[in-house]
Amino acid sequence: MKLSLSSPSNNLLQSEIQITGSKSESNRSLLLQALYPNISISNLSNSDDAQVMQKGLQISEGIVDIHHAGTAMRFLTGYFASQEGKEVTLTGSQRMTERPIKVLVDALRSLGAEISYEQNEGYPPIRITGKKLKKNNVSLPADISSQYISSLLLIAPSLENGLELNLVGKITSVPYIKMTLALLEEIGVTSSFDGNTIKVEAKNSIENTNLVVESDWSSASYFYSIVALSEIGTEITLAAYKSTSLQGDSIMAQLYTDFGVETVFDQNKITLKKIGDCSQTSVNYDLANAPDVAQTIAVTCFGLGVGCHLTGLHTLKIKETDRLEALHTELSKLGADISVTEKDLTLNGSTEIKSDIAIDTYNDHRMAMAFAPLALKTSLFINDAEVVSKSYPDYWNDLKQLQFSVKEL
Repeated sequence: MKLSLSSPSNNLLQSEIQITGSKSESNRSLLLQALYPNISISNLSNSDDAQVMQKGLQISEGIVDIHHAGTAMRFLTGYFASQEGKEVTLTGSQRMTERPIKVLVDALRSLGAEISYEQNEGYPPIRITGKKLKKNNVSLPADISSQYISSLLLIAPSLENGLELNLVGKITSVPYIKMTLALLEEIGVTSSFDGNTIKVEAKNSIENTNLVVESDWSSASYFYSIVALSEIGTEITLAAYKSTSLQGDSIMAQLYTDFGVETVFDQNKITLKKIGDCSQTSVNYDLANAPDVAQTIAVTCFGLGVGCHLTGLHTLKIKETDRLEALHTELSKLGADISVTEKDLTLNGSTEIKSDIAIDTYNDHRMAMAFAPLALKTSLFINDAEVVSKSYPDYWNDLKQLQFSVKEL
C-alpha cells in the first residue's frame, strides 16, 4: 500500500488520541502470563507483534513463525527452551533469518538448553527441545540488545533454582532491563540489580495479579515530532500514560523541550504543547537507553532545519532493517546532509526539503511512522505503509483525526 501524505490545512492542531498498550510491556506480560496463568492483562497492545507473541505461546510442537517480530523471537527462544515436553522450530521472515540469535542461544545452552540451528550457525530458524533448566548462573555481553537479557530474566523465576546473570562490559538499554525487573516485582518475584549482576529468585506460584500495560511511548514519539513541527499553540492529548514510566522512550518528554514541546501530565493522560521554537541550532543526544526514537528525532531535526549528533545506536544495525543506513538513504533523498557510522548519526542543519519524495520503509514500521510528520513541511509518499501494523495499526487513522490528508494510491 502506497500512501500520499500532505499537511492539514491548519498547522495549529488540537486533538485527543487513545494509544493502546506498549508492545514491549505487552510481550513481557504475555510471557509471564504463560508461566503463571493466574495473571490477567489490561490495555494489551493491538500490534501485530503482540498477536504473534500470543499465538506463539499457544503452540507446543511444530513450527512457530513469528514473521518480523524480533521481540517474540528472543522471548520465545527463552520460553520454549525452559518448557519441558515442548518441541518447536522457531522461524520468521527472511530478514529475521539474518538477525543474530547466537548470544542468547549460547547463554541458554550454558544453562542446559537443547537448541540447534536449522540453517545458518548463529541465526534462525532454530529447533528447540524444551528441558527443565537446573543451572542458575550465566554470563553474556552487556552491550547487546536488552531483549536477550530480558528473555533470560522473564523465565528466571520459573527455573528451579532461579537465575544469576552476569553482564560483561557496559550495559545497553538499562530502562528495558528495569522494565522487566519491575514487572517481575509486580507479580511478587524477588530480584536484585547490583552493578553488572542481576539475581532473580525462583517462584513456583504467584497471587492473582492484573498487569495494567501503559500505552506505548514509542508510539507517542511520533506525536512529539508532529507537535514540534507544528505551529506554536498546538496541543495533542494522548492516553493512557503514567508520569513514572517503565519505558525508556518516555525520555521524549525531556528531550523535546529542546524543540519547544512541553509535556503536561494529568491523571492518565499527557498533553503535548508547542510553546516555543527550537532553542538550539544543533542537538547532541546519547540514545543508548532509547534507540527506538532515533528515527523520530532525526526526522524532527531535519524538518526543523536543526542539526543533530545521535550516539549509542549500535543496536539499530540489527533491527527490522539496518536503520542507520535506511535513515541515511531516505533523508538524503529529501535533501539532507547526513552521515552515519556503525553506531552514530550526524545531520547538518538545512532548510532545503524536497517535495513529492517516496519514502521506502524496508519492512520497518518505525521508518513509516517517523517520516510521516514531515508532511507538515512537504508533500511526500510512504511506500508499503501497511507495515505500521507491526506496532501501531491505528496510526494512519489517527493522523486523519489530526486532519492530515492520507490517501491510498
